Amino acid sequence: MSAWDRLSREQRNWVHQRLGDPQSVHDMSWNLVESIVLHVQCAEGDVVVKAGGTSNHHVDREIAAHPEYTRSLVAAGSAARLRAADSSLRVMILDYLPGRLVEGTEAEKQPETYTLAGTLLRTLHRQEAREDAGYWARTNGRALSWLDGTHRVDADAAAAARRILQSEPAAPAHVVPTHGDWQPRNWLIDDGIVRVIDFGRFAFRPAATDLTRLAAQQWRRHPELEAAFFDGYGEDPRAADDWRFARLQEAVGTACWAFQVGEEAFEVQGHRMLDEALTAF
Repeated sequence: MSAWDRLSREQRNWVHQRLGDPQSVHDMSWNLVESIVLHVQCAEGDVVVKAGGTSNHHVDREIAAHPEYTRSLVAAGSAARLRAADSSLRVMILDYLPGRLVEGTEAEKQPETYTLAGTLLRTLHRQEAREDAGYWARTNGRALSWLDGTHRVDADAAAAARRILQSEPAAPAHVVPTHGDWQPRNWLIDDGIVRVIDFGRFAFRPAATDLTRLAAQQWRRHPELEAAFFDGYGEDPRAADDWRFARLQEAVGTACWAFQVGEEAFEVQGHRMLDEALTAF
């Protein structure tokens, strides 16, 4: 099967109408969900084509991020410009960004990378702020729905998580534009420059939610990377109650989602995250 065959006929037609006779260079998809990401060459240069299946909601979220909330990052060359999109077909075309993924490279271990990533996240977060009175009820409800599905979470841990998730912080959530998956697998490094990709989980959330993956992974045994990040970000947004709930929601989602897609190593991480999140309560 060619890379183009992974798109629906309607998606392929839409792309060809806009790019002429594009040539697929590299399939950059993660192959865990209904999401296709192709590096493509066309008459106008290199671009990225992203498409999703019928159950994929990430394309809509990414379209919502552009152009308003990515504008500053795009202007600085730190994020891709959206060239065209069709939410009904779940397909989009973006500029291709130079660089290689930070994850798995020496850059993932270097404090300078995190300082630059912190600066980029500050740019995203500080564009707008809202108060959302229903945020915790909605997001705790989503975490509970994960526990209602199929998973391998220990029964006692699931019961403890349910008890906590059926409560919520009393104050409305202070929410900002968030990336939703801020970690080295979504950063590019290019001659000392850090860029960010994949706004497929974009939404308004508490700022601290963008730190849950880093706290569970790269920062866990390397406090110098955490310190470097906040050198770039400028402050620590992790208010105690909000941070505990954010970590618990992320842990539940990670453990359950990873089981459902068969990603065993990530599932193990999710169970560890859940143990640590419950301990914090």
